[in-house]
Amino acid sequence: MRGARKLATALLAVSVLLLAGCTSGSSGHAGGRITLEYQSLAWQEESVAANKQLVKEWNAAHPDVRVEYVQGSWDSVHDQLLTSFEGDEAPDIIHDASDDLADFAYGGYLADLRDYLPARLKSDIPQRSWGTTTFDGGIYGVPFLQEPRVLIANAKLLKESGVRIPTPDDPWTWDEFRRITRELSGKGRYGVAWPLKEPVSATLNLSLSTGGQMFHRGADGKVTIRFDAADEVMPRTVHDQVNGDDSASGTTLGMGGSDTLPGFFAGKYAMVPLGFSYRQQIVQQAPKGFDWRVLPAPAGADGLTQGVSPQTLSVSANSPHKKEAAEFIDFLLRPRNMVRLALGDWMLPTGTQALKDPALHTTKDDWAAGTALAARLRPAPAQSVRGYAEWKDKVATPAFQEYYSGAIGLDALRKRLVKDGNLVLARYQR
Repeated sequence: MRGARKLATALLAVSVLLLAGCTSGSSGHAGGRITLEYQSLAWQEESVAANKQLVKEWNAAHPDVRVEYVQGSWDSVHDQLLTSFEGDEAPDIIHDASDDLADFAYGGYLADLRDYLPARLKSDIPQRSWGTTTFDGGIYGVPFLQEPRVLIANAKLLKESGVRIPTPDDPWTWDEFRRITRELSGKGRYGVAWPLKEPVSATLNLSLSTGGQMFHRGADGKVTIRFDAADEVMPRTVHDQVNGDDSASGTTLGMGGSDTLPGFFAGKYAMVPLGFSYRQQIVQQAPKGFDWRVLPAPAGADGLTQGVSPQTLSVSANSPHKKEAAEFIDFLLRPRNMVRLALGDWMLPTGTQALKDPALHTTKDDWAAGTALAARLRPAPAQSVRGYAEWKDKVATPAFQEYYSGAIGLDALRKRLVKDGNLVLARYQR
């Protein structure tokens, strides 16, 4: 009898294991219906609502392909995805940012979408945006939301100062920007507050306006770092504003963008360089009657060009339903739906049809000021560089932080970025 019980227990265990093997992973069939997991990083109330409503609309129209909404977090997405990839538990549809995709794409964790994306979507999104998600000729994500860095300014202080107001057709140069921040400073006020807790992307992306590139790919495909004269303009401007002109607050160098808003509202800073989406926080938090406006970032030899890392939608390489996952992405990114997502996140869509929507060209909340910059957005310089994440965290971030605070000079900054940086990249390019 004891032996029979052992045999029955063993058979039950085998059955459980077989059943688990059939249902492992993020997607499967339930009564003939395909179920896909969509992990979204939307966090603003309007954005979460827009995403959930679109999932609801898809499910109502596609009873055989059900999408389950899964809430993710920008704070932990890289490590969370890496763990889920290695454990074969990744969601089918993955919301991320393009500057986080390179290692996942090269590591074989993401599906090449070239054979799955419809012609409509391929042609609607400009090639410059596709460049942010293309690695070794494969497309590993669909770029769909982007935002320029802009100057959020206290309109009353600008008017009282009498300084020239820049426009996308006639922006400030970097030299003019530095001079104007001096003019706006004094009596306990700084002309600008740079929130550079995460200094690398802001520095690299804004340096494209001066022709800075920093990462250079040779004929052999290997990338090396240089810190040339064009790369110096933006960081030197910030350094001199903080350490020479006293026109920029040194305290805000360790802050995130949101941390600077109370001081901005109080008149302590005349301007704050922020992502375009910060307008939502300003609308929600500004004191009644506070007058603000969006200005273009300073321009250099390459005009208003700046780098961006768009938000992206990818498909897991291990998803057994790549075709259906791509069809859901196509649904999310139909022009009108892309507008809904953009409005929810207070960002700009990448799609050319969506960008034409009148809702994105209003003067209210300065939507038109950002839309006017969309054509000047380019892939961030380090977009396809393997080892960039390690270089950013271990080399560039501490080096820029020390330089901006005045702890080291330009030569020391260059040495660390280039010498130490190339040692890091070399390990990824053997």
